[in-house]
Amino acid sequence: MKIVSFNAFRTIGMPGVHYIKPDLMFKEIDAIRKADIILFPETWQVPALVYGWKKKIFPSIESMQLGFSKTEMTRALWAVAPENVPYTEILASTPTNIAMILDTFPFPFVAKEIRNSMGRGTFLIESEQQFMEYAKKNDVLYVQEHLENDGKDMRICVIGDEVFASYWRVGMEGEFLHNLAQGGKLCYDFVPPEASELVLRVARELNINHAGFDVMISEGKFYILEFNILFGNQGLQKAGVSLEQTIYQYVRNTFDHPFPTKPLPTRTVS
Repeated sequence: MKIVSFNAFRTIGMPGVHYIKPDLMFKEIDAIRKADIILFPETWQVPALVYGWKKKIFPSIESMQLGFSKTEMTRALWAVAPENVPYTEILASTPTNIAMILDTFPFPFVAKEIRNSMGRGTFLIESEQQFMEYAKKNDVLYVQEHLENDGKDMRICVIGDEVFASYWRVGMEGEFLHNLAQGGKLCYDFVPPEASELVLRVARELNINHAGFDVMISEGKFYILEFNILFGNQGLQKAGVSLEQTIYQYVRNTFDHPFPTKPLPTRTVS
């Protein structure tokens, strides 16, 4: 099986992988054309790979396109699990819409930049002045209700068609964000199976095959806050199985077809 990777870090240890720097894609066309599967392309590469060269990619094109923007991600979540998404408004940053947000959402509420991760670009808005500062810097207003919780959320990681790992992220006392990059701590206590079942159902319906879903419990209900395609691996612990091995086995099982694809000869029944 011929595999091309555009991300050396995420495919370390996989056998037979040919690494190409993303910027050299159009100088390595022959290698790309011969590949059975392309691993971890950058977002800008996807149209040429999928639409131009008709290549199979991992993560899936749905993962890549929905993971690129919180706007598209949220609309897709509305389609398959609207009851598990915090109340959200996505609007152009205009005076009318700014006024509507301030009339609709009680303080505090959450505002996000539509293309950011690791907790960067996520703000707890506690005053009109804070929101006006956010609105001046963003062409799109992405605003969510603030969910009451006990200071932690879950990271549930999907690889292929299964949950690979799940754990809690516990925020520092008094802090709004739970991300590890923002000082959060890991906890491997019992993660409710209902949360994993929700994430796996949503991932399968959207054909997301590589993502870390952030899930929060508020008043006994599960909410998917967002998912990240290139999630960090600090919290991934699974005895005897590495992330790379799991991805490699999924890719081999899904995209490697060792048997002939020609139709079998028609059998004559005597």
